[in-house]
Amino acid sequence: MDTNALFKLTSGLFLLIAKTDKDNGCIINTVLQVTASPVQIVVVVNKKNYTHDMLKETGNFNVSVLSENAPMDIYKRFGYASGRDTDKFNGFNDISRSENGILYLTEYSNAFLSGKITEEKDLGTHTLFIADVTNAEIITEDTSVTYDYYQKNIKTASAPKTDGKKGFVCTVCGYIYEGNVLPEDFICPVCKHGAEAFKPL
Repeated sequence: MDTNALFKLTSGLFLLIAKTDKDNGCIINTVLQVTASPVQIVVVVNKKNYTHDMLKETGNFNVSVLSENAPMDIYKRFGYASGRDTDKFNGFNDISRSENGILYLTEYSNAFLSGKITEEKDLGTHTLFIADVTNAEIITEDTSVTYDYYQKNIKTASAPKTDGKKGFVCTVCGYIYEGNVLPEDFICPVCKHGAEAFKPL
């Protein structure tokens, strides 16, 4: 089976933000509208993400729809570090609070949606949350980024130079492991994905 075929499915990239005693957010690629009356969406979140735990605790969130002009720094800030030990919003000013008190992006995003969780389903490594949309606003008319666009234009442009190194590269964040053999239990020190996310240089 060629799991790369899954990358052909159309999906976007989004910044999911929650709030407890602190603000936190993570990059996700699964946000779908499922009903129009009432307006409901689903978000799917990896259980390893700190934002996942915050959603379970509070039941409320905002989703910022990332646009094609979002730089790689946005993906690094919100996708490559854990909110458990990092304040991802420290020194970041392109934000505002919506009516639910949760942050959303005012730049690099063309819209945001506020959600209140009504149901959840355990998917093993992830949780699927069904939520009523309580607020929604368009910020710009910029084109929403797709996962395909991100792979071909944003990630590729910022990929590190290999300079003839031998090793393996993380297909998620671009981290390079130097060596002839990648340990089966290797975890990327940057984005925390396992050896299955690496390919030979």
